[in-house]
Amino acid sequence: MIKNPFPNEIYLARTHAHTPDLRDEYFRDQTKIIHSLPFRRLKHKTQVFFAPNNDHICTRIEHVLHVATIAATICRGLNKSGNWELSEDMAYAIGLGHDIGHAPFGHEGERAIDACIRPKRFLHELNSYRVVEHLANYGEGLNLTFAVKDGIICHCGEDFANNKLRPADKPNDLEKITGRNQMPSTYEGCIVRLSDKIAYLGRDIEDAIKADLITTNDIPKNVREEIGTSNGEIINTLTLDLINHSKDKDFIGFSDDKFALLSQLRTFNYERIYHNEQMRQRKETIDKCIRDLFDYFRTIFNRYGFDYEAYAKEGKNTAKSFANYMKSMTKVYHQDPAQIDTAIADYIAGMTDSFALSVMEDVILPNSIKFFS
Repeated sequence: MIKNPFPNEIYLARTHAHTPDLRDEYFRDQTKIIHSLPFRRLKHKTQVFFAPNNDHICTRIEHVLHVATIAATICRGLNKSGNWELSEDMAYAIGLGHDIGHAPFGHEGERAIDACIRPKRFLHELNSYRVVEHLANYGEGLNLTFAVKDGIICHCGEDFANNKLRPADKPNDLEKITGRNQMPSTYEGCIVRLSDKIAYLGRDIEDAIKADLITTNDIPKNVREEIGTSNGEIINTLTLDLINHSKDKDFIGFSDDKFALLSQLRTFNYERIYHNEQMRQRKETIDKCIRDLFDYFRTIFNRYGFDYEAYAKEGKNTAKSFANYMKSMTKVYHQDPAQIDTAIADYIAGMTDSFALSVMEDVILPNSIKFFS
């Protein structure tokens, strides 16, 4: 029987002790994530196409639900093989939380924030861990199990070099992870890494077709015939392949031919969708918006520091909202001026696409002058 390498006590550990109830611990993590404010905001953070005027374009909340259901399905399929012992609830919880710290405007927003805080790094999976452990509930965190936090911080689905995933050799020290090379401490975390790939490639194709960036016939012929052209076909084909190929192994991975096609599909998406000229122009706009927001928040902080009431002098709702945010997060930033770039990055990363655009409008446009007759 193949199961996770470390004792359950490690996986079930929480930062703060709590009283157990009738829920399974990983199911309890699911409810903690769903009830959180950062999770609710995912419905207004888009996947690839920023602030669309179409209600059917993929949002980040749709994406995490896809990943959660795919990961739980894979666990169920492997468990039914009789060779594996996996937790569907753990995989589902990791899937729900894996992008909870994603920036607005997709990966371009992530890259823009990262550029503004160098030499520090902003990576959405590291920030998702930061949100659930340090930022949510006004600095209290969500107090999730180690296994779920570990799966969240190690979920990166951009790695296409490794098709045989096994847990890390020893439990991860989550506070010391600074990049994307660390494997999860569980098989469920490995499954979420691959489920992330399954979920986003097909869904991005559907949106690109709606946006007239590509047509179905543009998709490479062998990919169309062997994997499918719709998100549902692609999810079904790759999920079943992953289950069938992994059920008799001691690792999680696709068959070689499907992994090659998956890699080909990723290359196609990058060339025809993510690097499309229309997308490039929008990315340049987003980069500038986020740089301007950083500059604005730095400027008003240099004026008023931690005198929160003074921000009202700016006459802008954005200034007052930022002051209220810093005041509510005193437990995190400790009124330390050295933390200001971190605070700005946290604040912007928490914005939805629509809220970030309204903030930009408030910052750029001059205050109206009130005239009295």
